[in-house]
Amino acid sequence: MSAVSGEDVSEVSTDSIPTPSTAEAPSERGFRKVREGLVISGKMQKTVVVAVEDRVQHPLYGKTIRRTKRVKAHDENGTVGVGDRVLLMETRPLSATKRWRVVQILEKAK
Repeated sequence: MSAVSGEDVSEVSTDSIPTPSTAEAPSERGFRKVREGLVISGKMQKTVVVAVEDRVQHPLYGKTIRRTKRVKAHDENGTVGVGDRVLLMETRPLSATKRWRVVQILEKAK
Protein backbone atom coordinates (compact mmCIF):
# COMPACT_ATOMS: atom_id res chain seq x y z
CA MET A 1 0.00 0.00 0.00
CA SER A 2 1.10 3.51 -0.73
CA ALA A 3 1.77 5.62 2.34
CA VAL A 4 0.42 8.76 0.68
CA SER A 5 -2.94 7.79 -0.78
CA GLY A 6 -3.69 4.48 0.88
CA GLU A 7 -4.25 2.63 -2.43
CA ASP A 8 -2.16 0.22 -4.44
CA VAL A 9 0.18 1.94 -6.94
CA SER A 10 -0.59 -0.69 -9.60
CA GLU A 11 -4.27 0.34 -9.59
CA VAL A 12 -3.62 4.04 -10.40
CA SER A 13 -5.03 4.98 -13.80
CA THR A 14 -3.10 7.11 -16.29
CA ASP A 15 -6.18 7.86 -18.43
CA SER A 16 -6.55 11.36 -16.96
CA ILE A 17 -3.03 12.46 -18.00
CA PRO A 18 -3.23 14.36 -21.32
CA THR A 19 -0.97 13.10 -24.08
CA PRO A 20 -0.14 14.91 -27.33
CA SER A 21 -2.75 12.84 -29.19
CA THR A 22 -5.55 13.42 -26.65
CA ALA A 23 -4.74 17.03 -25.76
CA GLU A 24 -6.98 19.62 -27.38
CA ALA A 25 -5.57 21.84 -30.12
CA PRO A 26 -5.12 25.50 -29.13
CA SER A 27 -8.16 27.60 -29.84
CA GLU A 28 -8.30 30.71 -32.02
CA ARG A 29 -5.90 33.55 -31.18
CA GLY A 30 -7.19 36.09 -28.67
CA PHE A 31 -8.15 39.69 -29.29
CA ARG A 32 -5.24 42.06 -29.88
CA LYS A 33 -5.34 45.68 -28.75
CA VAL A 34 -5.09 48.38 -31.42
CA ARG A 35 -3.97 51.93 -30.57
CA GLU A 36 -3.32 55.13 -32.51
CA GLY A 37 -0.41 57.37 -31.59
CA LEU A 38 2.15 59.97 -32.60
CA VAL A 39 5.79 59.00 -33.22
CA ILE A 40 8.06 61.05 -30.93
CA SER A 41 11.41 59.29 -31.46
CA GLY A 42 12.95 57.12 -34.16
CA LYS A 43 16.61 56.95 -33.19
CA MET A 44 16.73 53.17 -32.65
CA GLN A 45 17.05 50.53 -35.33
CA LYS A 46 13.64 49.03 -36.24
CA THR A 47 12.07 50.66 -33.16
CA VAL A 48 10.07 53.85 -32.69
CA VAL A 49 8.72 55.48 -29.53
CA VAL A 50 5.04 56.36 -29.87
CA ALA A 51 2.99 58.60 -27.58
CA VAL A 52 -0.42 56.98 -27.14
CA GLU A 53 -3.12 59.25 -25.70
CA ASP A 54 -5.93 57.82 -23.60
CA ARG A 55 -8.91 59.85 -22.45
CA VAL A 56 -10.59 58.79 -19.22
CA GLN A 57 -13.35 60.36 -17.23
CA HIS A 58 -12.71 61.23 -13.57
CA PRO A 59 -14.86 58.90 -11.43
CA LEU A 60 -16.11 61.60 -9.06
CA TYR A 61 -16.02 64.89 -10.95
CA GLY A 62 -16.68 63.65 -14.48
CA LYS A 63 -13.96 65.78 -16.10
CA THR A 64 -12.23 64.16 -19.09
CA ILE A 65 -8.52 63.68 -18.40
CA ARG A 66 -5.85 63.13 -21.07
CA ARG A 67 -3.26 60.51 -20.15
CA THR A 68 -0.25 59.95 -22.40
CA LYS A 69 1.79 56.76 -22.39
CA ARG A 70 5.06 56.24 -24.27
CA VAL A 71 5.35 52.79 -25.85
CA LYS A 72 8.07 51.24 -27.98
CA ALA A 73 6.86 49.75 -31.27
CA HIS A 74 8.54 47.56 -33.88
CA ASP A 75 9.03 49.17 -37.32
CA GLU A 76 10.40 46.42 -39.56
CA ASN A 77 11.12 48.55 -42.65
CA GLY A 78 12.23 51.73 -40.89
CA THR A 79 9.79 53.86 -42.91
CA VAL A 80 8.19 55.66 -39.97
CA GLY A 81 9.51 59.12 -39.06
CA VAL A 82 9.10 61.53 -36.17
CA GLY A 83 5.73 63.29 -36.26
CA ASP A 84 3.91 60.52 -38.15
CA ARG A 85 0.52 59.35 -36.87
CA VAL A 86 0.57 55.53 -36.79
CA LEU A 87 -1.67 52.58 -35.96
CA LEU A 88 -0.19 50.08 -33.49
CA MET A 89 -1.18 46.50 -32.74
CA GLU A 90 -0.28 44.47 -29.69
CA THR A 91 2.07 41.54 -30.34
CA ARG A 92 4.22 39.00 -28.52
CA PRO A 93 7.17 40.40 -26.55
CA LEU A 94 9.88 41.36 -29.05
CA SER A 95 12.34 42.65 -26.43
CA ALA A 96 12.41 43.62 -22.77
CA THR A 97 10.19 46.67 -23.36
CA LYS A 98 8.75 46.24 -26.88
CA ARG A 99 5.25 44.72 -27.15
CA TRP A 100 3.71 46.68 -30.04
CA ARG A 101 4.25 46.81 -33.81
CA VAL A 102 3.45 49.46 -36.40
CA VAL A 103 0.61 48.25 -38.63
CA GLN A 104 -0.06 51.33 -40.74
CA ILE A 105 1.06 54.93 -41.20
CA LEU A 106 -2.13 56.97 -40.98
CA GLU A 107 -0.60 60.39 -41.66
CA LYS A 108 2.95 61.40 -42.59
CA ALA A 109 4.58 64.37 -40.83
CA LYS A 110 4.49 67.63 -42.76
